Amino acid sequence: MANEWFTGWRHVFKLDPDKELTDEALDAICLSGTDAIMVGGSSGVTFENTVDLMSRIRRYEVPCALEVSSMDGAVPGFDGYFIPMVLNTDRAEWILGHQTMGLLEYGTFVPWDETAAEGYIILNGEATAAKLSGANAGLGTQEVIALTRMATRIMKLPVVYFEYSGRFGDMELVRQAAAQAGADSRVFYGGGIDSAERARQAAEAVDTVVVGNVIYTDLDKALSTVAAVKDASYVRRNG
Repeated sequence: MANEWFTGWRHVFKLDPDKELTDEALDAICLSGTDAIMVGGSSGVTFENTVDLMSRIRRYEVPCALEVSSMDGAVPGFDGYFIPMVLNTDRAEWILGHQTMGLLEYGTFVPWDETAAEGYIILNGEATAAKLSGANAGLGTQEVIALTRMATRIMKLPVVYFEYSGRFGDMELVRQAAAQAGADSRVFYGGGIDSAERARQAAEAVDTVVVGNVIYTDLDKALSTVAAVKDASYVRRNG
């Protein structure tokens, strides 16, 4: 796999630059044993609040990646960068429009060896990202499988990301779709993981589990997801 910098990640905490997090909470998150910290959000992300969060995370040794959701939050100095593309929308600007505009402005500065495209399949219509991008969240299992094959086998995207932000997803659908991903792609899942049990269920279906919102509502439950994911039974599919 070309993008080896994230291929060993099983558990990731996702931090939103637009949300407040105490130094004590950040200390617990960064020393929790998680494989990485991802920084990103669907709204309110600015250069200033992204730089501030990055500088706080940099006090720790945990890898830190930026999900570049807007040019306002494009900040140098991260260990890696994810470029999201919403696959289940008919609005071209969310598939390649915003990304192309970003490359027109910053293309010569992109650290290509530490940059990876994410093919997002957003499956909660109430999520902010779904509303912003016009994602068709009402897809059936076979449609999600088809998108997964398109993303990983034809487009050769290194990451396909099943996003249910705001609620816990249909793990059987996720499991079936993830099993159809190409062997050179990593499958991420995020959404509604607010307990160790839900973290375990997700970890049995995908390569990488992303835990976000619960950090800001119940830190202890968020921390409990690390061991749950690491201890979960999961065998990487052959593609």
